[in-house]
Amino acid sequence: MAAGDVSISVEGGIARLVLTNPERRNAISSAMWRALSAFAAEAVGRSDIRVALLRGEGTLAFSGGADISDFSAARSDASGAQSYDELVESACAAIEAIPFPVVALVHGACVGAGAALAASCDLRIAADNGFFAIPAARLGLGYDPRGVARLVRAYGAQTVRQLFYGAERLDARRAFELGALDHMAAPDEVDALADRVVSRIAENAPLTLRAAKLSIRAATGAGGQAAAEARRLTILANGSADYREGRLAFAEKRAPRFTGA
Repeated sequence: MAAGDVSISVEGGIARLVLTNPERRNAISSAMWRALSAFAAEAVGRSDIRVALLRGEGTLAFSGGADISDFSAARSDASGAQSYDELVESACAAIEAIPFPVVALVHGACVGAGAALAASCDLRIAADNGFFAIPAARLGLGYDPRGVARLVRAYGAQTVRQLFYGAERLDARRAFELGALDHMAAPDEVDALADRVVSRIAENAPLTLRAAKLSIRAATGAGGQAAAEARRLTILANGSADYREGRLAFAEKRAPRFTGA
């Protein structure tokens, strides 16, 4: 039976999500996909979260992919495979649509569905000994086109060609060179780097962050609804108390204190 959990904590405006299935290199079970979707649905109404950091437990793997112990029951034929793809796609789409920035922290292996989940995040930070892989062609597995499109948006078409066609590892250094990673550091330094990144984001104006995220999503193919909501939030931000606070803090040469109002 598939195991695993998603540990979630919130402090100081930062939500920390940890994929917890270390016996299977943090492989993502059906229950874990559902937990990610549930967090994303709840996040829409959370005013206490300004940024989320998503990682795997420990330093061996962000995730080794979908938990294959699920497959004998949930993905044993074409119909089951389609249902399982919907579960994964729903979770990835939900994480992608979270209204505040989401940052993936990658230690070690980021494989298959794990790479898809990392692609659902806005920013990716990796240890320089990490790697990405999509082994679908070694498994004879059909990959959901929606997931392929997400990978292309996040990593770029040429990188995705390399991941799929060769079914080989793409190390973090090469991924960084190709623009698939935003930041990279040594394994013993990358956690502190990720903390600095999310802490800096959490200090900024929430309405501006949400409007910017929706504008970027609209510009990269999320559709007209994202564009309309981005316009609404932009207008809201321009009339907000946070905008007044930002101007005042700039004039007084101090750090602004944003409330999201």
